Amino acid sequence: MHPLQVLQLDIQGTPQAWITAEQAALHYATEDVAWTIGDTPLTTLRGGFNVRLGRQSRMEIAPIIALRGCSRVNLHEVEPTVTRRKLFVRDRHTCAYCGDVFDWRRLQAEHIFPESRGGEYTWMNLVSACAVCNARKGARLPEEAGMRLLYVPYVPSRYEDFILQGRNIRADVHDWLSAKLPKNSRLN
Repeated sequence: MHPLQVLQLDIQGTPQAWITAEQAALHYATEDVAWTIGDTPLTTLRGGFNVRLGRQSRMEIAPIIALRGCSRVNLHEVEPTVTRRKLFVRDRHTCAYCGDVFDWRRLQAEHIFPESRGGEYTWMNLVSACAVCNARKGARLPEEAGMRLLYVPYVPSRYEDFILQGRNIRADVHDWLSAKLPKNSRLN
């Protein structure tokens, strides 16, 4: 299980990273947090005890924080990294050839344009496939194997990628990310 994760945004509201509550606390302490989202804190961190005031220090950590300053990279222009797990979630654990739904352990990352013929491990060249369909297609193009794709691959948006990463996402954070998804997203 992942520890509590805070969604870090840039000042414009673009997701930058999943960070720990402790990393978020550093941003709070250095006054880098410009604004937050979330009515209920993700967690409350407790510090030392102030004898003069008679109380322990506390810091409430919001589930979504935006940091001051500009991001060095426009992450909307950066293609999300492909992983098998994210691919299977993107494709809803559905084989692109037979249409059956499988547990992730029974799926394979299938190259539409075969790897043995120069096909790359990219979002646009990969689909989820069951072992039977993947073996049937082999090192051929779908047309050459007499098979057709039931859905087309696509590159996930920045917001989809944060959902695909599969963290234990709080409902309010998931709702915020989902509201930013493209209309044609398979995650809707």
